[in-house]
Amino acid sequence: MATISLIRSLLWSFRIGMLLALEACAVTANLPPAPAEPNPADAVYVTPAYRLRVGDTLDIRLPLNPEMNDEVTVRSDGHISTRLVTDMDAANRTVSQLDRDLTTAYSAELRDPRISVIVKSSAPTDIFVAGEVGTPGVYSTPGTAPTLSQALARAGGVKMSGDEDRVFIIRRRANDTPEFLSTRFQDIVHAHDASADIRLAPFDVVYVPRTGVAEVYKWYNQHIQQFANPTFNFSYFLNPSSAAAAITH
Repeated sequence: MATISLIRSLLWSFRIGMLLALEACAVTANLPPAPAEPNPADAVYVTPAYRLRVGDTLDIRLPLNPEMNDEVTVRSDGHISTRLVTDMDAANRTVSQLDRDLTTAYSAELRDPRISVIVKSSAPTDIFVAGEVGTPGVYSTPGTAPTLSQALARAGGVKMSGDEDRVFIIRRRANDTPEFLSTRFQDIVHAHDASADIRLAPFDVVYVPRTGVAEVYKWYNQHIQQFANPTFNFSYFLNPSSAAAAITH
């Protein structure tokens, strides 16, 4: 009986493996082939106009009035202070927008000011990845924030205990209010929709929860195994005609 059960288990596992293999083949079969050489137009990824962030260091230059040059840092409140401007909103503005606003403000003190705003150094973008991933932690990226798949790849990918269908994001708004956002990471994993690979925002927390099976095992381990330490005994016959061949585990 034990041999029959083992054979049935092996056949069942083989069938599941074949189904998964066929599904994987079906996913890649419908995808366009990757070119031997990338398109030169796609070789350099160009992002939209850069928007200033907290921590960016800026050079404020006035070629006709070099004594008024400044080096400022965007403060935690998103504002900057220069020699002639006590307080100005800078975060989430483009360089050209800030240049225009400073020119308007400096016009009250200078005749026809010519101002150049230069981003001397850009603050890194911090993304947090937690839950069932290989290496949870904070990951800093210079410039633009990574995409969802890039962040999870840097964190070592989703573990077998992670639920790819329920990956979510915790994002904080301007008023520091957090909110939960759903993702479609399974559409990336199964190559259903490339647009599901969304670009993250600075300080996003990507969380991968456990699967239902992993949650059950965690509960069992915490509430039963560590305290009761149960042992399960069973016996089977290698040769039913010989009771002496009984093995107990």
